[in-house]
Amino acid sequence: MGIRTEHPIVVHRRRDRPDIDDRRLAAEVKAGSVTRIVAGSFARTDEWQALTPMNRHFTRVLEVADRARGPVVLMLNSAAAVHGMDRIGAWPDRVDVRIPRASGGRSSGAVRRHALGFDDVELMEWRGHLVTTPAQTALDLAAASQFRDAVIAIDQALWERRKGGALTDVDALRALVDATWRRGFRRVPAAIAFGTPLSDSVRESEGRVLLDRLGFPRPVLQKKFVLPNGRIARPDYYFEDFDHAAEFDGTGKYFDPDLLAGRTPQQALLEEKDRSDALRRMVSALSRWRTPAHLKPTLLYDILTADGLPSRLPRPRGH
Repeated sequence: MGIRTEHPIVVHRRRDRPDIDDRRLAAEVKAGSVTRIVAGSFARTDEWQALTPMNRHFTRVLEVADRARGPVVLMLNSAAAVHGMDRIGAWPDRVDVRIPRASGGRSSGAVRRHALGFDDVELMEWRGHLVTTPAQTALDLAAASQFRDAVIAIDQALWERRKGGALTDVDALRALVDATWRRGFRRVPAAIAFGTPLSDSVRESEGRVLLDRLGFPRPVLQKKFVLPNGRIARPDYYFEDFDHAAEFDGTGKYFDPDLLAGRTPQQALLEEKDRSDALRRMVSALSRWRTPAHLKPTLLYDILTADGLPSRLPRPRGH
C-alpha cells in the first residue's frame, strides 16, 4: 500500500461552503444523516460508517493536517493510519502529534500532543508534514502496548503480502532499537523476535499470540495447499507434526466490498465452504473459529483440543 495521501471519502468543510445554513447543518448532525469528523468538517453518515475504523482515523488525520497552521509531526496510531498499519480495538478520536520537549502545548480538540522532542526519531515527509517511519511507528506502538498489540504492530510493519510489499524488515527494526534505545523499549525485542512477515491480518497475529499462551505447538504460517480444482489454499496455521490446519474465520470476506470483488455475500460464503471442505479432505484435521474464541481463550483451547491438537498446558481457568 505504501504511504497514503488521499482522502478515502468526500469531506465537506464549513470554511469552503459559505452558503451552508448552520442551523440546517446542525439539524442534520442531530438527525444522524451527517457526521462531524472534526470541528468544521463533515461527511455523509452512510459514507462515514462504510469506512473501516482505520480509514475513519486516517480521515481525521488528513483534516487535522490540512488545517494546521504549520507542519505537524504525526506519530503512534496516526502514523500507523498513514502507513496502513491496522490494529485491534477502537481507534482514538484524537490525532497524535509530536512536539518539542520544551513546548507548552496541550492536547485539545482533535489533537493529542506528545512533548517528546525530535532527537533519535526516524521521520519522513508526508504532504508537507512529517510522520514517523514505519519502523519507528511499529517500535513506538510496541513500546506503548502489551505483548499482543506489540506483536500486531510489528507484524503489520513486516507483512510481506501487503500491496507494495513490506513496510520494513526485521534487521531495520533491530537496528533502530539499538540506535535509539530508551527505557520504554524493554518489551520491544521480544515482540520483534515473535514477529513475522506472514500474518495476513491483525486477528491472525492475535491468534498466534493466543496459541502460544495456550501451550499449542508453533504453527507454520500460510502453508500452500493445491486444491483438486487447482485453486490455492493457505490456512492461517498448520501444525506439521499433527497434519492439522487451523484458521481464524473472519467476517470481512463476506461483507467487505474489496474482498468480495463483485461477488454477493452468499457466493463468498459458498465458495469459502467449498474451499474448507476441499482442504479438510487433504489434512488430518481442520479447525476454524471466529472472534468469540479470541475473546474467550478457553473456547479456542476447547476447539483445538477437541479436534485433536495437543497442548503442553492444562486448560486455562474459565468456562
